[in-house]
Amino acid sequence: MPGGLTPEQQARVEIDRKLEAAGWKVQDFREIDLSAGRGVAVREFPTATGPADYLLYGDRKALGTIEAKKDGTPLLGVESQSDRYTAGFRQTAAKRGIPAWRQPLPFHYLSTGRETYVANRLDPDYAPREVFNFHRPETLIEIAKSGETMRQRLRRMPPLIEEGLRTNQVAAIKGLEKSFASNHLRTLTPQTMGSGKTLLACAQAYRLLRYGGAKRGLFLVDRINLGEQALREFRNYVTPDDGRKLGELYNIQLLRSNQIDPAANLVITTIQRLYSMLQGEGELAEGLEEESVFERLGGAPDLEQLPVSYQTKYPIELFDFLFTDEAHRSIYGRWGQVLDYFDAFLVGLTATPSKFTYGYFQGNVVAPYSYEQSVIDKVNVDYTVYRIETEVSKAGASVGAGEWVRVRDRLTRDQSLKELEDELTYDAAKLDRAVVAEDQIRTVVRTFRDRVLTEIFPGRSEIPKTVVFCKHETHAEDVLRILRQEFGRGSEFAKKITYKTEGSAQQHIQDFRTDPRFRIAVSVDQISTGTDIKPVECLLILRMVQSRAYWEQMKGRGVRKMDKHEFWAVTPGAREEGVVKDHFVIVDCVGLTDEDRAWAETRPLARKPNVPLKTLLQDVAQGITSDELLSTVAVRLNRLEGKLTPDDEAAIAELAGAGLGEIAEKLIKATDPTALGEVASERLDDDRDPTEDEVAAVKEELIEQAVAPLLRAEVR
Repeated sequence: MPGGLTPEQQARVEIDRKLEAAGWKVQDFREIDLSAGRGVAVREFPTATGPADYLLYGDRKALGTIEAKKDGTPLLGVESQSDRYTAGFRQTAAKRGIPAWRQPLPFHYLSTGRETYVANRLDPDYAPREVFNFHRPETLIEIAKSGETMRQRLRRMPPLIEEGLRTNQVAAIKGLEKSFASNHLRTLTPQTMGSGKTLLACAQAYRLLRYGGAKRGLFLVDRINLGEQALREFRNYVTPDDGRKLGELYNIQLLRSNQIDPAANLVITTIQRLYSMLQGEGELAEGLEEESVFERLGGAPDLEQLPVSYQTKYPIELFDFLFTDEAHRSIYGRWGQVLDYFDAFLVGLTATPSKFTYGYFQGNVVAPYSYEQSVIDKVNVDYTVYRIETEVSKAGASVGAGEWVRVRDRLTRDQSLKELEDELTYDAAKLDRAVVAEDQIRTVVRTFRDRVLTEIFPGRSEIPKTVVFCKHETHAEDVLRILRQEFGRGSEFAKKITYKTEGSAQQHIQDFRTDPRFRIAVSVDQISTGTDIKPVECLLILRMVQSRAYWEQMKGRGVRKMDKHEFWAVTPGAREEGVVKDHFVIVDCVGLTDEDRAWAETRPLARKPNVPLKTLLQDVAQGITSDELLSTVAVRLNRLEGKLTPDDEAAIAELAGAGLGEIAEKLIKATDPTALGEVASERLDDDRDPTEDEVAAVKEELIEQAVAPLLRAEVR
């Protein structure tokens, strides 16, 4: 036993240390001096029901208590002792005239020194919650003076102004605020790629700052260019009730150093920098924010959590709410303690939840928004997969015939959250596969060159904007050189965008967005996650990926829908050809799409991309109702709706009894396992999961309703 101390004494030594770090003066009862500081923690303070382990004073008035226990004690089991000392102090204070901010005392901590919980009696339905350290005296004094807490105000939020928000964003904000009001500290809202997660965060942050009693929030990203992107969106968000931009009403800071502006209401930073700050480092090493933590560690085995220590400059109450952008495994595995440091409401925004994400948020998931629904809502575009088989032998490289890939049905959303491992289970040899040999690269590039405007994007006169994913920097150099040679085009046609690209990566990305001459971007990881480049129509995969979540993020570079006039401005020939961005294509050269679980999150809806719509509709008329047929018809009708004149759409709606979008949505719902399970559950009288037969009966009924308009010859 260190220094001959008992476990109880050792716990109090650690509690004293943590109190002092948070700004409290710790004293024995016999040496009490309330003038020593704004916050004084008095040991063994006598009350009518026995001595309180610590009585907390703020500005010479009692604030709360600390119940100290030896390490290993289940703290929630001793919660009643705080109640006893509170009652005892109330009697003592009344008898002796001891001043207190409020009676009963509002703040109560339970601590072993290693583990600490706090309860605030001013909160509605208060309950102890775990905190990293004790709060500063100034914070408790301010709350005690006002008598109002953030949790009180979260139950009095005004109605949401829905104008300017998408349906999924409205559902997510309402779900989040219901979760906050129910005192859930962690809430996950899975929102598919391209669905407006940052705008959702802008709208929610504004409501928390203006109406929820929040003073400061944090928006976490894992790469600095995503922070710059977020800064623009937050500053330019137009508040719905005030009409001014968020940046005009509140101070928004993107951290470029380890110094937080005391006047900042919203701070944006990378998790790398935040970890550096919580380690007490003066500054973050240059370059560490350029590369995504997820991309660097995404395929690695679980690593030990990075420990953080209490920093006086950054008290646990510094932030009232915290958003994690693209909240995936690397965040909650290795970096979990960074998020747990602050006593704040934590919101996870991600398109790629895994079982790690689900577990970290304790199953508290609100308003999930699927990729399939986003396509039907015309938020995103659908995609298809074109496979180029490659094989390298001693005789050189050979390329098999290209083919459109037929994919498997995805798992239900619930299963993918709870059951899926993040890794894609390829054998070791396949996992290392990449198109890296020069003759192999050249053969694949030639094949892509010859087929991109004939088979992959038939009828187009210019190469669609394409992102090429490479294995490493040297690989990217070789690919770029060969692309320029085989297409016979110069440096304006194809460029490399990686962490080591000379000049500003952000400027290169902006050029790719806006320059119609810049057709192909060769990348390793720089634009794999989060980066919004709407004109991209093609992803050329020359490397394997082990992480399922990372694969989903890669797909996300192509899903963004784009206004046709903006698309025409950066796509030569598109206006004349009547082309709009209504889908994108993944060209798989390494077999990444061979893995069943690669489709768990976002499957392509058009699974018969080369079959004419007329033929598909005739199949439906013959009574064929396979999932691949119905989902393909759905996405084709959805694309068609945007190309018809209003008069044509009205005529079809009158004939069919429903618009094309409505028919498409019903077809998707009838083939979506998650939607079918939800409908079947709603029809049950008891609290159980529906059986396979019950789900099958619902599916049969929904299919019958969905195809009814298409059975009529005049509609087809």
